[in-house]
Amino acid sequence: MARHGENIRKREDGRWEGRYSVYAEEKGKKVYHSVYGKSYEEVKEKLNLKKSLLKDTISFNKKAENCSYKMVKFSDAAKEWLLEISAVNKVSTFVKYRFIYEKYLAVALGECRVVDINNNMVNKEVSEHLSESIQKSIYCVMNQILRYASKHYEISIPVIKRQSSKIKKRPVEVLTKMEQAQLFSSLYLEMDIYKMAVAFCLYTGVRIGELCALRWTDIDMKNRLIYINRTVQRVAVSNKQTKTILLESVPKSEYSKREIPISVSLLDLLKKFSHDKPYIFGGNKPLEPRTLQYRFKKLLVEAELSAKNFHILRHTFATNCMEGGIDVKSLSELLGHSDIQITLNKYVHPSMDTKRKQLEELSKIYGQIYGQEFRKTRNL
Repeated sequence: MARHGENIRKREDGRWEGRYSVYAEEKGKKVYHSVYGKSYEEVKEKLNLKKSLLKDTISFNKKAENCSYKMVKFSDAAKEWLLEISAVNKVSTFVKYRFIYEKYLAVALGECRVVDINNNMVNKEVSEHLSESIQKSIYCVMNQILRYASKHYEISIPVIKRQSSKIKKRPVEVLTKMEQAQLFSSLYLEMDIYKMAVAFCLYTGVRIGELCALRWTDIDMKNRLIYINRTVQRVAVSNKQTKTILLESVPKSEYSKREIPISVSLLDLLKKFSHDKPYIFGGNKPLEPRTLQYRFKKLLVEAELSAKNFHILRHTFATNCMEGGIDVKSLSELLGHSDIQITLNKYVHPSMDTKRKQLEELSKIYGQIYGQEFRKTRNL
């Protein structure tokens, strides 16, 4: 039954549906679109997001004879583009794109005409002190907006290319063997569900959002497999009551949907902490990632280790796999990377111990060569 005045109803399949109207210019009338969720609150937040965008978006009559498309401002094109992608992108992706636009592009380029935007202008506005990841996101969002303007206003706009980064990439941070030993000692001392979550990550390399969204239905005890089908994260919303919501959704890409083998050690832990609630770590709902990060911080103090980000567990898993001899293709699939090159760039950086062992092997080869030459000299 629909909620009065909100156009929200519960469907027969158990999901909640919310409907909102937009004006379809090609049809000359209002049409309705829907958003879906697993709860009334989730759908209400999504509806508020859609309605906020519709309200803030400046609509243009593209058929008006006196409209000069060359006068279109970057901010106007951006608002239209955001409205368009809100209907097709994941909420988390849309929120990220909107954040990048509002924080890094709205003030710098908002009042500029799209036809005037060029490489020199943009390169001056994008600080070289920003991380490479943020810079890539800025150029990605900006070029998508420009492509939208080019397509819808029939303006020829070149792609803006990012300057090559002068910042040397730092190798990923991982826990040393000593730190891992200290951590495991604390994990197995009066282990609880949060310590098990940390161990789970070290055994599988899953992302924190994937970990917090895991259900018992994702675990195949018989065949010893984990199915990664969803993730959970906090996203910003336009709402007076709350600034963020905990959103459960499909993983970040199709490659992130994957199967991970369960080791014997991890299988024993899963059996030990088995319960009848749907979510492994959160009980009746997904575990809040911020709660797990807070618990991890306390665990590091208990293990007498310096502060680390939870993501270091994923990096440590990947590095241990590489040093253990796993092939890069298998590791890439276990991590859910979309491209094997991502795995190569991040994790194929041998440790000092590995380099030392390799040079010792080289010394043995030289020793054998020297020995052979020495014996030949003596026989002459």
